[in-house]
This record gives sequence, C-alpha cells and structure tokens, in this order.
Amino acid sequence: MNNIKKICLSILFCNLLISNTLIAALPENISELVDESAPAVVNVTSKKEITQRQSYGYGGIPDEMLERFGIPRQYREAPEQKRESVSYGSGFILKDNYILTNFHVVEDATEVVVSLSDRREYIAEIIGVDPLSDLAVLKVNGENLPQVKVGDSDKLKVGDWVVAIGSPFSFDFSVTAGIVSAKGRSIQNNNIGNYVPFLQTDVAINPGNSGGPLFDLNGNVVGINSQIYSRSGGYQGLAFAIPMNVAVDVADQIIRKGEVSRGYLGVRMSEVDSDLADALGMKKPYGALINDVEEGESADNAGLLPGDVIIEFNNKEIKFSSDLPHVVGQLEPNSSASAQVIRDGDEIKLDFILGELPVNNESFVPAKSQTSSDPIGLKVADVDRDNPNMSNLPDGVIVSRVNPGSPASGKVTRGDLITMIQYKGKKFEIDDVESFEEALENFSSGNKVAFHIIRNGGRLIRSITIN
Repeated sequence: MNNIKKICLSILFCNLLISNTLIAALPENISELVDESAPAVVNVTSKKEITQRQSYGYGGIPDEMLERFGIPRQYREAPEQKRESVSYGSGFILKDNYILTNFHVVEDATEVVVSLSDRREYIAEIIGVDPLSDLAVLKVNGENLPQVKVGDSDKLKVGDWVVAIGSPFSFDFSVTAGIVSAKGRSIQNNNIGNYVPFLQTDVAINPGNSGGPLFDLNGNVVGINSQIYSRSGGYQGLAFAIPMNVAVDVADQIIRKGEVSRGYLGVRMSEVDSDLADALGMKKPYGALINDVEEGESADNAGLLPGDVIIEFNNKEIKFSSDLPHVVGQLEPNSSASAQVIRDGDEIKLDFILGELPVNNESFVPAKSQTSSDPIGLKVADVDRDNPNMSNLPDGVIVSRVNPGSPASGKVTRGDLITMIQYKGKKFEIDDVESFEEALENFSSGNKVAFHIIRNGGRLIRSITIN
C-alpha cells in the first residue's frame, strides 16, 4: 500500500513539474502586446467587378444541340453581366497614413475600404503593388492614426514566439500565437517564392489573415502573414509570412518611386547533390550550381561560368540554390556585389555589377545541356550538320539511346546534347564521338562525373556514376 502511495505521489509530482515548466515557457505579455499593437491593425475590404456570361439554357437543352438546329447565338447566350465581388483581408498602418497588406488582397480592386478597431473607416488609395513579393501599399486620409513598431526580421530565431492579429473568416481583430518553425523558406505560388525568403510559423492563419502583421514579443512587426499550406483550405499547422525586412524595402521603393526594382544576375541554377559535389571536387553538397549564364548580363560580365558553384553572395552564405534569388533580389540594380565561387575545386572571388530583373522574369531562356555513354549506359552520335534541326547546335554529341536501368537512366534523355564532362577540376570538351570516348577513358568505376548537357534549349548539369 505504501508503495502505491509513493508511486501516486511521484506521478503527481511529475505532472506538476511538467505543468509548471509549460506555464513558464508560455509568454506572459501577449495581452499587453495586443492592447498596445492592435489599434494599428486594420481590416481590408476589397471590392471588384466580375464579368459573367450565362446561357439561357433554352429549357435545359445542351448548347451543342441548339447550335446543331441553327438557333442563332444571340438567342442561346445572355449578354455579359457584371456583378460585384467582395473579399476580405488584413493589414497594418506602417507610417504616415501608409498601410501595408498583401497584393492578392487588393488585386483588381475597384474600391478598397480600410476599417480600424475604433470603427473608423476610410476609402484607401492603392499607391502601388509588387506581385513578386505579394505586397501592396495603400494610403488613407486620416488624422492621429496609430502605427506599428517595425522590427528586424533577420534577428528572429527558430523557436521564437510570434503573435498574429487579423480577421480570419471576417472575425475581426482575432489574435493567435505560435513559434517560428523555420526561416528562409522558398515556396512556389504564382512565382512569388523566388524573391521572398518566407518565415514558416505554426501560428493559426486562415483566409482573412492575409496581409496582417506578425509580431515578436516586444510588439515589433517582424512579418506579414501571406500564405498557408493546406489541403482543406483552412489552417493545418503551416503558415508563411513575408519577413519585415523584405517588406520594408519593397514598401519604401513603392512609396518613393511607385515600383520595385530588383538586382539580376542572368543565370540558371540547380541544387548540388552529394554526387555532383564529388564530381565538382567539393567537400560537401551546398551552394547554387550554375547551369547556364545569359550572354551580356551581370554574371557573364563578371566571368561566371556553367559549372561554377556560388557559396556566398554579398557576404551572405548560399546554402541552397533558392537562397541566391532572395539575396540578389534585395539588392538595387547597378549596385556592386562580390561572390565566393567554387570553380574546379578551388575557391575564387568574383565581382559583379548587378543588372535589373526584367518585368517578365521568364524572358531569360537559357541555352541547353545533359548527360551520356556506354560505361554509363548510353549510345551517342555526332551532330549532323546537314540536318536543319541540328545545324545551329554547338559542338557535342547527341544521345541516341539510354539503356534502361543504366547509370544514365533517368538523368539523360534521348536527344540530349553532351557538350562537356567535368571531374574534380578537370574539364573535357566534347566535340564529337571520338572526343567523348577519349574523355571516358580518364575515369574509373565509381567515379561521379558531371555531364554538361543541352536539352530543349535548356542547359543542365547532371552527375552520373561510372560503371
């Protein structure tokens, strides 16, 4: 009986200890933070016109049948009708009557209404938008408007507590809290992720929170809630916020000149996996592997070459290829920057004068490239210069067959053009089948070799293990 009492007391003590630990870990000043910061948070109502065309239906008879019987189109279709659509989001007063929110909250809006927690309402003017960062700047004519305190998002650490205030599902000025789950996330959604190193949090965010502020425990805005990852359309534990340092730079440019300019290198990149790292003479896989360089752009002028790996840019470490656009995009066009580059196994420094990101960022279509041959499971052929489809190709060999289950399978495709083979600082230019076979004689079984390939106009670099 005494033993049972001791066990019960031990369990009770452990539960109390765990409860006290959890309570101690929870921030105590969230209510104070909300009282101080909520007045500068706004609800954004966006109105837009939607054009619809409805079929008269003719008693439910399919349109194809009506057309078959020759009934004129004007009797089959109603004229275009316009209706008003209303969507809701959040935002906050940044400074001088300027309000920051998401671009997708006010996209195509004919009228934007901003509401404060004290029930004041204003018609807002859209000063400017930046679709690539999903940000928009609004302005209202009001007096004695509160404004937020701006924090430094670079100082945030994974595990730090953060608080969101917004209007999910139109429940105005709702408060949720959580932690920073990760930093520097690159997510692709309508091409936004290329230029925003998102903060990932587990703060409960839902439709209507978009554009609202993310606060640290000192009451400083460190992010703008922008997107969620969800299969249901609602919160599932993954939320993403635009770092405040990125947002402030974008907002300042919009306020100052009405548009946003970003630095541009003119490169095509990919990740460095462990096989490529070995083939390129690197100690570990990291950095941004350059697959292609656009002629006449910043990277070309600086001497960057396909096969180079950028590991640091503007004094910021580049761990993944997705890190490079984040860093370059935050720099002004025509500004100077330097990079640490691994080339042929050695580290070198290159200096750049940045270009300007084209308005249509798809305008850079890279050249071409991929891998191939028999110890790797390939059949190759010389470029047929008499074939009009091949007359303008650079020197190399064409892949005519890839053996299923071979080292090259899944990495090289029939029709790829192999232009160069690279291994631990040595580069073998491929001009024809003879030079290709001679290059392969330099490798032993187990060597991981980088193949430079052109495929459908795109330049690629792939690692293949010699068998």
